[in-house]
Amino acid sequence: MNKKYVIVAIVVVAALIGWKIYQKTLHSTKSSMRQRNISVAVEVTPVKKATIREVGIFTGTLLPESQFIVAPKIAGKLEKMFVDIGDEVKRGQLIALIDDDEYVQQVDQARAELDVARANTEENRSALNLARREFERAQALREKKIVSESELDVAEAQYKAALAKQKVAVAQVAQKKSELKTAQVRLDYTRIRASWHNGSQPRVVSERYVDEGAMLTANAPIASIIDIRTLKAVIHVIERDYPRVRAGQGAVITTDAYPDKIFTGTIERIAPILKEAARQARVEINVPNPKKLLKPGMFVRVQIEFGRHDNATVVPVNALTRSNGQRGVYLADTENMRAKLIPVEVGIISGKGEFRP
Repeated sequence: MNKKYVIVAIVVVAALIGWKIYQKTLHSTKSSMRQRNISVAVEVTPVKKATIREVGIFTGTLLPESQFIVAPKIAGKLEKMFVDIGDEVKRGQLIALIDDDEYVQQVDQARAELDVARANTEENRSALNLARREFERAQALREKKIVSESELDVAEAQYKAALAKQKVAVAQVAQKKSELKTAQVRLDYTRIRASWHNGSQPRVVSERYVDEGAMLTANAPIASIIDIRTLKAVIHVIERDYPRVRAGQGAVITTDAYPDKIFTGTIERIAPILKEAARQARVEINVPNPKKLLKPGMFVRVQIEFGRHDNATVVPVNALTRSNGQRGVYLADTENMRAKLIPVEVGIISGKGEFRP
């Protein structure tokens, strides 16, 4: 986007200036005729003092400051959609339901498998206790030389086997608990909620991508929720203007949607690089939108003040001229009805860009 300069006036270095006064002299072809001066009536204007601002004008687009994409974490049939475009949504609000029959069944199955694992643990615990007693009895009998060493070894092996089996049973219970928890989480995923993290203020549904009855896949968007209490205006500045913008700088925003309203913003982010193709850098401007008049996607014009000149000498732009290679304005001598070209240094030109010779 090309920057124009909106200026209030021209800085000049003259005390008094006026509109150009032309004085033409006619020469007679006859050598005996005397030279005559012909004066042309012109309009003059006084020099003024004013405060002028150098303002860069850019065009851009409004975007939401934050956007939350609603997407299911599991696949399934969309049974119910509770929101639509334009609806206000609170954080944690139920957005949609996925058919949960399959997931309810998975929870029931996982719970039943956990019950079986727990029963196996109890059974193995009883067997372990019995094996422990038999091993302890064999140890006592061996001390009395009543049983052989091999019989003691058998009792010990049976005890160790029962102990290992019990450990496996306990691990299976832990596994089945985890499977049940996973099934319960997946069942909970059938209830899709608006769960953004940054901020608790209500937001608005900007887009809806699916209808009830649609088959959803995991992570496929079903709706978009945005925060429009604050927007960001995105503009691009050319290389010449890049050093003149800075974070925290104020901006004035206008849009065709509200031609009589002026909105304000603050430069929040400036890209550290310029895109090679266009030699432009992205600049993001934070725009408060408490009344929610502005909407994402709106085309906007942005004014950024680059400089201010107080008590500057200003004249109409039409007073500028070039004569004999000099750029300046004519100083009017009203007593002698003459005009003198006064060289000037042009500072800022109002609304017409830079002065071109």
